[in-house]
Amino acid sequence: MRDNTPSGRPPAGRARRAGLPAAVCAAVAATVALVVFAVSCDGSGGGAPHSRGASAGARPSPSPSPSPSWDTGPDSLAALGDSITRAFDACSLLDDCPEASWATGTSPEVDSLARRLGVPAAATWNHARSGALMAELPAQARKAAAHRPELVTVLIGANDACRPTVERMTPVEEFRADFAEALRTLRRASPKTQVYVAGVPDLERLWSLGRSHPVAAQVWKLGICPSMLGGAQTSDAAAAERRAKVSARVRAYNAALAEVCERDARCRHDGGAVHGYRFTARELSAWDWFHPGPEGQRALAEIAHRQVTAERPPA
Repeated sequence: MRDNTPSGRPPAGRARRAGLPAAVCAAVAATVALVVFAVSCDGSGGGAPHSRGASAGARPSPSPSPSPSWDTGPDSLAALGDSITRAFDACSLLDDCPEASWATGTSPEVDSLARRLGVPAAATWNHARSGALMAELPAQARKAAAHRPELVTVLIGANDACRPTVERMTPVEEFRADFAEALRTLRRASPKTQVYVAGVPDLERLWSLGRSHPVAAQVWKLGICPSMLGGAQTSDAAAAERRAKVSARVRAYNAALAEVCERDARCRHDGGAVHGYRFTARELSAWDWFHPGPEGQRALAEIAHRQVTAERPPA
């Protein structure tokens, strides 16, 4: 979630099968001419008799293709996103720790999604970047598509809300458009890749955890998510309104992620699991009280594994 681009936004980038007749009636054979008529017996009267005199162009409409089944045991995985997926501040101060990543990490302590699925390290790729905004996702998707992975994970969006001011938060329409473009980019090169989309965490929950902690409040003054965490111990009306606007924007981002993902037959959204997860203090980084620490990364891996291995997506 680390936002290291304070100057602004970087450059971009099921109709069910038609109901069949209730029964098919036996044909009536004429004693003189051995002609068989197929008569529809649909109780709704939707079928029409077909005979030699029927119009040659009257053909039944083709049924839509069934949705592809979801593979609960993918053999390769590429991760996209920001500092959460790079496990920033999980192992040491101001540094990425990809071995502790919830998606592709090798740490037994975290037990990443890749490890839980049995994906070998040689078949995982982490293209996330600390500080990335949604505008960067199409470029990350292009890199991932080159590997033709069976599964791509996406967790991004916190930096779009964590701006110097609420006015500089990424507009929802731009956020939605960039995510849609990322999926199109992936589909053009790797059409069968499945996509798991995790929601943006509840930033206000993170603020509520650390606002009264003296160390956290001091660390946040260094510029960590200023739109939400700035003036952490301030509780006047203006600060409350500012945080409410950030929370509303995060909810709108999550709605956009779910909406775009729903239109892709091979995309599965977490159904609000990550945003609804109530991180505890011990699950946050001991360095910044904001990014997930090893235990927080483990929690994200557990959520993802539950979602990816489910036969059906979350309700």
